[in-house]
Amino acid sequence: MPSPLSFKGMLWWCDTCHTPVLSRGCSRCGGVTRRVMLTPPGDPRPAFPADVALVNQVYSDHFGSPLVPDGHLALLNKVPDTDRMEEVIVGGGVVGAIRYIPGEGRWEAIPRMESFGLSAPARKWVVADNGAAAAIRDRSASLLAPGLAGIEPSVMKGDEVFVLDEKGECIAVGRARVDAAVAESMERGLVVRTRRTFSSVCVPGKATWEDAVAANAGPLAEHEEEAISFVKNVARGHGSLPPNVSYSGGKDSLVTLILVTKALGDVPLLFADTGLEFPETYDNVREVAAHFGLPVTVARGSEAFWEAFSTRGPPARDFRWCCRAAKLEPVDGVIRNTWGECLSFIGQRKFESSRRMASHRVWRNPHIPAQVSAAPIHHWTALHVWLYLFREKAPYNRLYEQGVDRIGCFMCPSSDLAVIRHVISRYPSLWEKWDAHLREWQKARGLPDSWVEGAGWRVRGVSGEEDYNC
Repeated sequence: MPSPLSFKGMLWWCDTCHTPVLSRGCSRCGGVTRRVMLTPPGDPRPAFPADVALVNQVYSDHFGSPLVPDGHLALLNKVPDTDRMEEVIVGGGVVGAIRYIPGEGRWEAIPRMESFGLSAPARKWVVADNGAAAAIRDRSASLLAPGLAGIEPSVMKGDEVFVLDEKGECIAVGRARVDAAVAESMERGLVVRTRRTFSSVCVPGKATWEDAVAANAGPLAEHEEEAISFVKNVARGHGSLPPNVSYSGGKDSLVTLILVTKALGDVPLLFADTGLEFPETYDNVREVAAHFGLPVTVARGSEAFWEAFSTRGPPARDFRWCCRAAKLEPVDGVIRNTWGECLSFIGQRKFESSRRMASHRVWRNPHIPAQVSAAPIHHWTALHVWLYLFREKAPYNRLYEQGVDRIGCFMCPSSDLAVIRHVISRYPSLWEKWDAHLREWQKARGLPDSWVEGAGWRVRGVSGEEDYNC
């Protein structure tokens, strides 16, 4: 039975080419594709080797075998959770997920029945006898002690497990309610609480991202044509305003840059340097400017950020003063000093958030009145963006290959704790400086150590400021 939280988004799959497709037909083989059911908001992205390695490590640690087979394309779809949860799509099916548990500082494997055939788990399984198997398989019943025919010895209370029938076929997934040793001595009571999931067809097969680009030649060309036409029409309608591309170092602004240069020719880049960017982002801005031979106009917001920090403290999810201080106001000042007014093409997509879903495609930000903004890729999904970048062989930010899916300030309070822990581990020198500022604020106000160590600074508990294009 489909989950009420699931929907058929803008993703199809070609079982012949074994690639994701953005339309009902495959441009590579000419075959008909099938639609893939995802959990909303449904903005899947390619799993890079580091992403696949993380997923496989999480599943190997728990089940004794990896989830994603070698040579298979995988997608990740971020879904709502207390911190971070990613659906894993392989073979055109949602085969499982990984969830970050902040209190334990670890990732947890959340399998689907479809993952059983891919991963061939060596542990964390239970067996239901023939009398119980039908109810579990057909009515999503949980496994009770009288129906238990066997249990793998390493199963502990709280573990995710596969429920098998006596033939060794997977009939359910769920969470163990008791340890294996306890289960074997029970005469009554709950052994596994099964979890109902929507069915998902998985047809495994090897492919490359070059294959995926070929399979999507048609929809990519259509989206490119529409976006270029949009850019030309907007530029024509604002002929008195000099155009530029608001470039952040991220994938969306890179695609926007490519489209704008194809539509209008060379235009300058407008880069908001908060002073809090990743080293790879600064490298990418330089690389992209050199690759396209374009000048870069920089709006610097570091000084304004630290001035605001001294009186307001660190920004929080519900107190987003940072974007206005470090980005919007410096950008407005640079625009006025450089062009007076301008037309900026921005890599904003409606699939990024509910606010952007409701946003107009052309607008004026009230905090940057000197700028008219336009979003050529407003209707693109993340997969459109990535396949286009792969097609163009564009110099994208290498942070994406390191498990960072959102480019911005390294300590953004809206980041998941999973990402923050990753940043702390990978960029200790960057985080030490931020940590020092946090502890200075903490000590001055008598806050507990958990405010820093548990990332309590990310939540202020007061009405915040709107997140404008961060």
